[in-house]
Amino acid sequence: METAEEFCESYLLVDAKEASLYDIACILICSTSFLKTKAFYKELSEDVERSIGDTICRRFIIFASMLIQKVLIWVEKPMARIGFLIELWLNLLSSNGGVFRLFISYIQGKVVRPEESAEKFMTVVGELDRRLKLDASIRKGDGRYNQALSIMAAKLAYENKAFVKAAIQDQLKMEFIGFYEFWNDYQNQFTTYATMFQDTLDPNLIVVAFRGTGPFTAKDWMTDVDISWFELKDLNNSKPIGRIHGGFMKALGLQQTKGWPKNLEPPPDATDEHPFAYYTIREKLRGILEKNTNAKFILTGHSLGAALAILFVGVLGLHEETWLLKRLEGVYTFGQPRVGDVSFGRYMMKVIEDHDVRYFRYVYGNDMVPRLPYDHRSLFFKHFGPSLFFDSFYNGKVMAEEPNKNYFSMVWVIPKYLTAFWEIIRSFILPYWKGEDYKESRTERLFRLVGLIIPGIAAHGPKDYVDVTRLGTELVPTITNNKRVAIEND
Repeated sequence: METAEEFCESYLLVDAKEASLYDIACILICSTSFLKTKAFYKELSEDVERSIGDTICRRFIIFASMLIQKVLIWVEKPMARIGFLIELWLNLLSSNGGVFRLFISYIQGKVVRPEESAEKFMTVVGELDRRLKLDASIRKGDGRYNQALSIMAAKLAYENKAFVKAAIQDQLKMEFIGFYEFWNDYQNQFTTYATMFQDTLDPNLIVVAFRGTGPFTAKDWMTDVDISWFELKDLNNSKPIGRIHGGFMKALGLQQTKGWPKNLEPPPDATDEHPFAYYTIREKLRGILEKNTNAKFILTGHSLGAALAILFVGVLGLHEETWLLKRLEGVYTFGQPRVGDVSFGRYMMKVIEDHDVRYFRYVYGNDMVPRLPYDHRSLFFKHFGPSLFFDSFYNGKVMAEEPNKNYFSMVWVIPKYLTAFWEIIRSFILPYWKGEDYKESRTERLFRLVGLIIPGIAAHGPKDYVDVTRLGTELVPTITNNKRVAIEND
């Protein structure tokens, strides 16, 4: 199991790979002192007096996290295989003109077989929303432009390198900088992906987009549900900055035994076989920005990618990268989960305020992911900064916290299912109301049906976030909003 003693004095580490089903059951019934003797459980934190109810809730959430991770370990290969077959079938249909033409092509021996790495091969996420161009009505200088560009970049980050490069150059008419895969020091494999490109309409704007959770990628889901956390200190190792989600930090480039050193030894370069997301992107940004004194960059991502985008800012603040933070135009996240506790939220608000960083945290309707991990005093996870919340009519409002903040409230059960039913009806109405560009694919409509079972999953798709930036009310969070939200969440 990973160690944290050398860089972190307070942490909770759980490792499903080291746990049997019996071990996971022990989380519910055994004492903390007994659990600490187990290889899968490691905790070092201040003793906090908790009520019996809080203790039970905390244990149950840790138990659920471990059990889900264990199941994901078991189903990782069949899950990936099923995902591949679904995507292959969808691409066979799109490449051959539908079911009937595919059948005719098969008879004639002329079936077009798409390669998984080809520039026309699209993931399930891409099939949910096939739009690749920005809305022509949103032009440079429009307050909605960066938001619309950000969600398009976040959506493209799910695709393969050839597809991303072609879409950026041919559809967005922008300059492709790179597509990257990054090493996870804890999982000993590549788990994190990002793309960078430059807006040619304004060559002073660089876009960095992190890939979100792959629908059929078990390791991504394991990162999301990993309930581990680390309490980090500032650069001088004197003052804690808060407790942060362990899975997200590992994906961003947290180093075993070293944590977040300001610089790696040796420094990252083009020959590095195991590049780490934070350090590699930071150096690439430095190189680009040093050549253009007027250049700025934006960070974006959807789902897991959203968490990585905002944590990137947090680590820049930890390393006192004032020069880079001053060049950051804004952070645009879509469907972002919670990434830390109240103390980390206060730390982030100070970083954002001190460097005039614009932070746009978009939440659509009943999207489940922004309401996770569970916001409970026994686990510490809290959002920071205002929520730019949009309902199913794309009406927006700046809020301290999205409604039904923990998703599982019984009060919201009926409204959630009614909304999911309305979203299916809306999928047929919207093209006639707003134009053909809003016509939904068959894949998206099938995905909407999932909302009749679990509304929060269907609401998490990128389609609605694209529509939010095009049709929704233009919302701008301010420093005043941030200060108020920081106080309300305390």
